[in-house]
Amino acid sequence: MNDSMYIAATGMQMQQASVDTIANNLANVSTPGFKKARVSFQDLVYRDLGAARSTEANAPALWQGSGVGMAGIVKSFAGGELKPTGQALDFAIRGDGFFEVTAADGSPAFTRGGSLVVDREGYLATSDGYQLRPAIQVGSDARDLSVSAAGIVTARLAGQAAPSELGRLELARFADASGLVAMGGNLYRPSEASGDAMYGAAGEGGLGTVAQGFLEGSNVSLVDEMVSLMVAQRAYESSVKVIQASDEMLAMSNNLRK
Repeated sequence: MNDSMYIAATGMQMQQASVDTIANNLANVSTPGFKKARVSFQDLVYRDLGAARSTEANAPALWQGSGVGMAGIVKSFAGGELKPTGQALDFAIRGDGFFEVTAADGSPAFTRGGSLVVDREGYLATSDGYQLRPAIQVGSDARDLSVSAAGIVTARLAGQAAPSELGRLELARFADASGLVAMGGNLYRPSEASGDAMYGAAGEGGLGTVAQGFLEGSNVSLVDEMVSLMVAQRAYESSVKVIQASDEMLAMSNNLRK
């Protein structure tokens, strides 16, 4: 049996997956806090052709691969450029760390996107309505909201001349952030690969600091993605040519008796 067609077909499938991932990266190049992804490949099982074609007990091993498979899609959590917005409720993290929020199902989720609002109950929440954890109640009458680099939230409340401390933004980090599972909406949930969240105050224990009035941009590099796209396209074309060559060889074999 001609295995080259099946092997080349796995190459086409994996390069298509790579192109799909690159397309998603490019589509989110302007998404605040977006983290680019890449496809990780691995070779498939090997077979000993020598043992299959020889009856000798000490036949030499002739190992042949079966193509390529996907080992996983890995996120890169390298920091993006911090872009000033001038908005008091926009926050970025300088360095390592995530904001923790309460997802729709009540489970903890983590995000680098720091575009916050004050929800109907007066708590700090993401633009999608997910409250920060630990919860920080600001209230609708708070003025001059300020957040220090250490995450301390202060505001001037109605009837008070001096600002009051309302709480402190707590950050979370992971042993292997690339193991986080993307949920969409710039949210991630932990997995066995990422390990459990480790909490701490901003600026302590290796965690980053909070920058008010900034948003973290996407870490997608257009140049890198376009180069990766061309490499994937050429690899796809090479697999197509292998299938074409195999088909021509089969055609020659079928025409030997003519």
